[in-house]
Formats: sequence, structure tokens, C-alpha cells
Amino acid sequence: MTAMTLSVLPVVLLSLHVVRVDSVAMTFESRDPITGSPVSCDRCPPGTYLRSQCSSERKSDCANCPHGSFTEVWNHIGRCLRCGVCSHNQVVKTPCTADSDCQCQCKPGYYYKTQYDMCLPHSACPPGQGVRAKGTPDEDTVCQTCSDGTFSEVSSAHHNCTEHKSCSGAGLQLALRGSSWHNNVCANCADLKDGADYLREILPAFFVHHNINIKRLRRIVHKLPSQDGKRQGRNTELNSSELHQRLNAWIASATAEEIRKLPSVLTNAGASGAGERLDQKLKRVDSQLKTECRGNEVEMVNVPK
Repeated sequence: MTAMTLSVLPVVLLSLHVVRVDSVAMTFESRDPITGSPVSCDRCPPGTYLRSQCSSERKSDCANCPHGSFTEVWNHIGRCLRCGVCSHNQVVKTPCTADSDCQCQCKPGYYYKTQYDMCLPHSACPPGQGVRAKGTPDEDTVCQTCSDGTFSEVSSAHHNCTEHKSCSGAGLQLALRGSSWHNNVCANCADLKDGADYLREILPAFFVHHNINIKRLRRIVHKLPSQDGKRQGRNTELNSSELHQRLNAWIASATAEEIRKLPSVLTNAGASGAGERLDQKLKRVDSQLKTECRGNEVEMVNVPK
């Protein structure tokens, strides 16, 4: 991103009185203020301005630009230009000096979008994608789909894909194979839990990944089952972040029986597709536990026969 100079009008005015050193003479034509005769006067160098015009008896009087002002080219203007000010979501990259205006760049977390001539927040890579290249003041985040064996369960402009954890050794078995948006889920057959308790691990990422619209999300939160039979209070004023916080709090405290009801809650709230996918995940966990932990002496709670 080039310098973002904000004082457009003064620059235009200056252009009427400035000259490139390599293309035009270092003088300008004027008239002697006393005799009125034509006279050739020296221009003032960058960092100065014309304090007093020349005459047939004296040269041009150039003075240094005061603090907070500048001239970038040879000129014969009567005052220096005021230093620019960085706009919204910008910071100073190079301070203003007598012979150059300040240069601005987008502040951390933002990049310059030429199309809109403004700084925009770096894009966050959604669950299932990781950061291939972090955003800079000039470029947006570059995302990539997580490859086999890796995942990302968050929406982030900083995190890359992470390898799935291993379920081998220490008596662990794979309860649910990881995907691009959630980790492997492991189970210990010697300390077996209800399949819904293993599903619990991926539920926060499930709701982020499926990006359910806020109206349905509110209905889901309202319909969440609880041990006392009461539903969540009114949540019409809650934003998406607050709704996810309520969901995560419920997920952490819900019983296995309540979690098993969650697919039907999603369906009844109008998110039937998400409900069906969650139900398939739960059935996969139950089936995997039944296969991997068959023959164990412990009771397999709620795992279908």
C-alpha cells in the first residue's frame, strides 16, 4: 500500500507551483515587484517554501517548513502544506518531515482494500480451514482447506490446521474419526462412558462449523432440554457470540440423555440438516464403541445392542 495522503486539495494547489528537477528548469518567471520588469527567480528546494520573491536586486528567499508542514518538490509557494493525518483503522508508517508527508498503513489486524479505499479486518478462516499466510497491512489472510489428518475447529485469522490426536496406546480406541473441522475422539474401553459423552467433545465446533443462522440458533437455545424440565429464558436480544456461549455452557453441564435429544431439538428448531448430521455422528460413535469395546467386562451404557 502506498502512502495514504489525505490533504488532496493542497496537493492539487501545490502541483500548480511545483516542478520536477529532472524535467523543468530550476527557476520560474515572474515580475520585479518594484520595476514590473520580467525576472527569472530560483525555486525553493523540498522542505522549504518561498518566503520572499526575488527581484532584479535580490534572490528568492526560501525558508524551512515549520513543524507539522512540508513540501516534497521544488516550488515557489508562499506556505508549506499541512502534514496529513491517518484515517480510521490506520497508523503512521513513516512520520511527516519537512520534505515528505507522513505515510499511513492499516493498523494490526487490518489490510488495505483498494476497491473500497479503506482498511478492512483480516478475514478469519472458518472451521475446516487453516491460515496458509497471515494477513499483512497490504494483503488479506490466505486460507487453505485442512488436509487429511488435520483439522481446525475455530474461526481464526491466525491458527493453522492441527494434526488429529492419536488414539493408539494406553488402552485408547478411536470412538469418532476426526474431520477437517474436529479432532479424533478417543475412548478407553476400560472406563467406558455413554456415547453421547464422547459426542460432547465436538459439539462446540459442530455449531461453529455449521454456521446456523441467528434466528434458528435462538430457537435451539430456547428449546435445549434440562434436568429440571425448564427451558432457557428469552434470548431475542442475544447476539451470535452470546448464543454460542450459552450453548457451550449447556454442552458442558448437560447429561448424556440430554445430549442424545439434541438432534431432535435441532430438527424441531428448523435446522433439520444439522440435526440429521449430528444424529449420524452419534450413531457412528455408538457403533464404533460397540465394535472396539466388544468383549469388555464393563457395562456399555446406552450403547445399542
